[in-house]
Amino acid sequence: MVSGSYHFDRFVLDARDRRLLRDGVAVEVSARYLDALILLVSEPGTLVSKDRFLDEVWQGVPVTDEALTQCIRSLRRVLDDDAGRPRFIETVVKHGYRFIAPVDTAAPVAAPVIALEQSSDYRPLLGQGLIGTLGASVAGGLGGLLYGFGAAAQSAQGASVLLVLLCLTTLIATLGGAGVSFGIAAGRSRGNHLWGSVLGGAAGGLVVGAVVKLLGLDAFTLLFGQSPGEITGAPEGLLLGAAVGLGAGLAERFTLKRGIALAALCGGLSGMGITLMGGRMMMGSLVLLAQHFPGSRLNFDGMWRLFGENGFGPVSQMVTAGLEGALFAGCIVGAMKLFQPRI
Repeated sequence: MVSGSYHFDRFVLDARDRRLLRDGVAVEVSARYLDALILLVSEPGTLVSKDRFLDEVWQGVPVTDEALTQCIRSLRRVLDDDAGRPRFIETVVKHGYRFIAPVDTAAPVAAPVIALEQSSDYRPLLGQGLIGTLGASVAGGLGGLLYGFGAAAQSAQGASVLLVLLCLTTLIATLGGAGVSFGIAAGRSRGNHLWGSVLGGAAGGLVVGAVVKLLGLDAFTLLFGQSPGEITGAPEGLLLGAAVGLGAGLAERFTLKRGIALAALCGGLSGMGITLMGGRMMMGSLVLLAQHFPGSRLNFDGMWRLFGENGFGPVSQMVTAGLEGALFAGCIVGAMKLFQPRI
């Protein structure tokens, strides 16, 4: 990939330092989309074929034409361009794209611009982290509704059970999602999106899982004089966070729907893997709490019968863990991918 500084309209594209500035302020663009923009801007007026994009940007990774279309669409949003009346990126139907704005490669990036860009470095990270956290909250709410209705059907106080489970699962998913999402965003900021996402998600999940388990056990001990010791914690957070990060990194290469499906697959497999290794996801922790406190009104017997089991058996454990992992990863990655161009 070429290096240098390119000036066009209100923008400065620094290929060497991999940053795009608009009026001196950093604009967040994903690594792969930035590569596509550099390829276009480095050869203004030249037709860049679809094959060149696939070879030089995706580097031979098999992707659909829709992935390139989504890339160009996202770049146009960043540049405030219009496909119908383009100022920057022109579509050459069935052949590729051409950068049509005048480009100046002579002037260096001014020092005040660098200072402004550096002062706003936190904004993309904050935006991605918050969007991912929002996606996790949605996942927690959906899971809470599912489990809440399942438990409410077995209880005389169904409305209360539903509300408590909805709030509890949403809170825990939001906390876990915050750690994983900000970890992924921080990992991506280091340059390598795939491994950065995996390591960042794993680190965020590990820290949040450990803290939540520690505080939860302390709270139960303080309030009830005893606590269940095997609720979900750091190991589960690490594995699930790494799976979400892997899904986020891989999803960049695909369209929104396929990216979400791929992330959900990674999360679902991780959830089932956690169960196979003796760990617990949300439902496993809820069942453990209900067993540990005999006066608990939590009863999910009706759900287990759907799987042909009288209790929380291996099939129920695998299905619920896989569902939780898929929902958590799919919602986080879906939110981050859906709103990526606007971060």
